[in-house]
Amino acid sequence: MSANLKYLSLGILVFQTTSLVLTMRYSRTLKEEGPRYLSSTAVVIAELLKILACVLLVYKDSKCNLRTLNRVLHDEILNKPMETLKLAIPSGIYTLQNNLLYVALSNLDAATYQVTYQLKILTTALFSVSMLSKKLGVYQWLSLVILMTGVAFVQWPSDSQATAAKEHSAGSQFVGLIAVLIACFSSGFAGVYFEKILKETKQSVWIRNIQLVSFSSEPSL
Repeated sequence: MSANLKYLSLGILVFQTTSLVLTMRYSRTLKEEGPRYLSSTAVVIAELLKILACVLLVYKDSKCNLRTLNRVLHDEILNKPMETLKLAIPSGIYTLQNNLLYVALSNLDAATYQVTYQLKILTTALFSVSMLSKKLGVYQWLSLVILMTGVAFVQWPSDSQATAAKEHSAGSQFVGLIAVLIACFSSGFAGVYFEKILKETKQSVWIRNIQLVSFSSEPSL
């Protein structure tokens, strides 16, 4: 049962990741009359949906009791300001990252973006080694080298890019590349920082996510 759940979760994650990129890319390049939606608005709505989902999960863990939910939120968030304040740094970084992803997808094609953004695996590994003192094996380092090589090949100029150049100028492609690279580093650092906080405390991941979103909502707005 656990193995089936693991592969089901993996399949859902792959579908969610690819479909998100394609829909974001389509929505940012769709040519219609009238102004295009603000990417910052999409980020704010996503944060609100995230905090709603986390509150519902805490409510479920509280045995669907509103009084217990209110007590848990009060005790874990309001009564622990220093613990909550620890999430201010990654929340700001995540806000920057989410906005940069829209900039990147507005200036890069979906395939180039998707492959280049996988560099976050490399940055996460490097931050894990430096911040969490994790040790990577030979095969893991080899996998990271292969990943970097693949991303380099994707960015290598080719004849097929002449067609893409009609849609995006060289300047806009450079902006998109810089945006996705900054997003990779911010994703790696914020992810490892968040993992470090989770390991050092006993608070649930749902409470931590509520604390995270409570800080990211203000800069998003």
